[in-house]
Amino acid sequence: MSIKITNARLSFPNLFRKASFQGNETKYEATFIIPKAGNEKWYKDIMSQIDEATAQAKVKVTADKKFIKDGDTLDRPEYENAWIIKAANNKRPTTIDRDRTVVVEEDEKFYAGCYVNASIDLWIQNNQFGKRVNANLLGIQFIKDGESFEGDFVAKADDFDDLGDDEDL
Repeated sequence: MSIKITNARLSFPNLFRKASFQGNETKYEATFIIPKAGNEKWYKDIMSQIDEATAQAKVKVTADKKFIKDGDTLDRPEYENAWIIKAANNKRPTTIDRDRTVVVEEDEKFYAGCYVNASIDLWIQNNQFGKRVNANLLGIQFIKDGESFEGDFVAKADDFDDLGDDEDL
């Protein structure tokens, strides 16, 4: 079941290289922050799709085992008053710009805090690892810049002294 996410803030993007956890490579992944205000119908539609999928699979899944979370229950200030979706995939997701041209890692377009659209697909996990409703990350589109969650960790030229030419060495 394909779900479209629009105008979300991007968080924890691992779109060009797989994420790693405790030294092990995992999946390509991203977290999306969707404001609750104005997205009530969208949320109800997603929950309806989840209910339909779990009913078809004959699986009961608790809220903490679903890919969508209430940001007010999580301990991150940027998640307040928002729905939080985490999606991942073993395959690298499609990454495109506003005009649908392909974005590559060197473009440095996607970062934690920018605004994006995304396409995800939900799936039911029912195996020895548990029962969950997960989301595959299929693709992501850059919309616009936003305030970075990570801050500015790159040195600027003004951080250094002007040493002049090397004749004085």
